[in-house]
Amino acid sequence: MSTAVVWYRRDLRVHDLPALAEAARENDRVLPLFVFDPVLLGGRFRSAGRTAWMLDALRALDEELRARGGRLAVRTGAPEKVLPEVVREVGADAVHCSEETTGFARARDDRVEEALGDVPVVRHPGVYIADLSRVLTKDGRPYTVFSPFLRTWTRQERRPVVRAPGAIELPSGAKVGRMPTPATLGFDDAPDLLDRPPASEAEAQKAANRWVRSEVRGYGRSRDTLADDTSRLSVHLRFGTLSPLWLEERVRAAGGSGADVYRSELAWRDFYGAVLLHHPEAARTEFQERYRGTLEWDDDPDALAAWKAGETGYPVVDAAMRQLRVMGWMHNRARMIVASFLVKDLHLDWRLGEAHFMEHLLDGDVGSNNGGWQWVASTGTDPAPYFQRLFNPTRQQGRFDADGRYVRRWIPELSDVPDSRLGEPWTMSADEQEQAQCIIGRDYPGPIVDHAAERRVAMERYRAA
Repeated sequence: MSTAVVWYRRDLRVHDLPALAEAARENDRVLPLFVFDPVLLGGRFRSAGRTAWMLDALRALDEELRARGGRLAVRTGAPEKVLPEVVREVGADAVHCSEETTGFARARDDRVEEALGDVPVVRHPGVYIADLSRVLTKDGRPYTVFSPFLRTWTRQERRPVVRAPGAIELPSGAKVGRMPTPATLGFDDAPDLLDRPPASEAEAQKAANRWVRSEVRGYGRSRDTLADDTSRLSVHLRFGTLSPLWLEERVRAAGGSGADVYRSELAWRDFYGAVLLHHPEAARTEFQERYRGTLEWDDDPDALAAWKAGETGYPVVDAAMRQLRVMGWMHNRARMIVASFLVKDLHLDWRLGEAHFMEHLLDGDVGSNNGGWQWVASTGTDPAPYFQRLFNPTRQQGRFDADGRYVRRWIPELSDVPDSRLGEPWTMSADEQEQAQCIIGRDYPGPIVDHAAERRVAMERYRAA
């Protein structure tokens, strides 16, 4: 009887998972396995909130596997040591997993493959929609600009969505192990986040079907409205509790311009995955070589602390940063606004913002987060003149939160500030501040920088670089 191990990482589902489907089809017995890697849990992007969400998703995955006769085995340790031990324990003939794109993940998988010797590691699609190794220019080079990538990505033929196995038989004597807690993994209590999406494949599919059925058609018109939460499916894509290909299939079936726009957003995730596949160094340094070590960054802990706390005096920036802390999520338009403020108003290194996002975002994904920060910092792919990504926070608030719903939700001290002053509350007269019950400098901070002046500084520094 043949036996396979299915090594789960960030593909925590049973539906449309080629690694699981093929392992179950070609083998008599299958051991699903998740390995808690201390290097990731304690690395530069450790996150209590994301770890707690992942643990919930793993418990839900175990329930899905139990319903099919299987279980999810868990281990803790370096994968290159754990996988050979498990393979020997169950007499596995192969290890199946979903292929990754980051330099860290690929190096890890290569170490596991070397440690397993004659036992093959079979890598499958499943993390992304397209076959990223084949989304190339006509002369075989990877894309560095999104628009032509999107055209090729859109035309690429998709693999079929695969069904979940109806039954899974575990190897006899397989040790399942005990699911850890955040505390046993080195984290304090997980943050109690507002409106936290349920961490399971079943709930992910319900949310996706609901979104596609009732909201996606209007996505092109409403996606930049800050007070609207959009689909909130990003955490499910991050951990693979939702198949991105399954989601794209349903979005395409819905049709219409809104579906086309939403599909292009799914393509951005693939694009940033492809960037790290072909340029793994971009995970730690500027994609644009001309900016490596040439941009001048300030060292201002007080400004960084004010940005993190949502106390910069710019309402749309502060609302977004407070939303991040309370929800573990932030609207994509808000992500661009606060990133621009950190990099081009406060002149702080984009990597500081990248790390803060990865600490708090439930959907924190190395590729998408890094790509988004470098896009705003003008150091990444899709190059554009730096002054085109130098956002005026007051104008952004006026365009994307014209009625003030977003700002007033997250900054209640501005609730009674009139619309005409909400973008720049420091311009209120003393009488207006009294009437609004918001004294600048007491109830809400004044602006920590002058945007117009800092815009000029940013332009000078980018020109110099």
